[in-house]
Amino acid sequence: MLFDTHTHLNDHAFDEDREQVFARLQEADVSLLVNVGFNKETIPATLELAEQYDFVYAAVGWHPHDAKDCTQADLDWIEEIATTHPKVVAIGEMGLDYHWDNSPKEVQIDIFRQQIQLAKRVDKPIIIHDRDAHEDVVSILESEGAAEVGGIMHCFGGDIDIAQRCLDMNFYISFGGPITFKNAKEPKEVAKQIPLDRLLIETDSPYLTPHPYRGKRNETSYVQYVAQALADLKKLSYEEICHITQENGRKVFKLDV
Repeated sequence: MLFDTHTHLNDHAFDEDREQVFARLQEADVSLLVNVGFNKETIPATLELAEQYDFVYAAVGWHPHDAKDCTQADLDWIEEIATTHPKVVAIGEMGLDYHWDNSPKEVQIDIFRQQIQLAKRVDKPIIIHDRDAHEDVVSILESEGAAEVGGIMHCFGGDIDIAQRCLDMNFYISFGGPITFKNAKEPKEVAKQIPLDRLLIETDSPYLTPHPYRGKRNETSYVQYVAQALADLKKLSYEEICHITQENGRKVFKLDV
């Protein structure tokens, strides 16, 4: 019933109990998830999980943190995987991160643009990482014609104006753990205004753990708390939000399962 559209269950944080984590997410009625690989180490691990579990799909891309290490060979590798692997449903996560600034901004922008062009060639949606870079991210998406493939604004943190520009480009708005925080006033207000047919939920586990487990390792089973928070904001039942967000996830990732 639940669809975690963005998680990292290949992360080393799960090395000691990954099988138990998968057991818990199935007990929580998570029936679909997209695991995201974002560099040379995590992409093979992500593909391995997708091959191991029928309900796990993969996204492959290059994170802005690691943009300085991305070569043309890496981009060619991603394109080949996206073209040939049957479980790859999206390109990403990609984008800009001006908070940590681990790679020079001009390098982040270049790798971001190249991945949008790659996604258009392979005709797959893109997953966007945007931290403290809202205007640059959206302007680049607009200038590169990202509306052609659309995609997901992962763990959205912008205002309603930024959200509307993304909606105009065929993007879905995904919310994670922060929407459960008491002090998350703007994300809650934005979520109230997003059309139901463009809403998604995620965990980004092992990061961004929702209340009541904030401060501990996140895991996919906790997507239920994101769904409940969104249901409360939208004044819908938990079951309705689960159904709506699963159908939206199936649509954006073109899943006929």
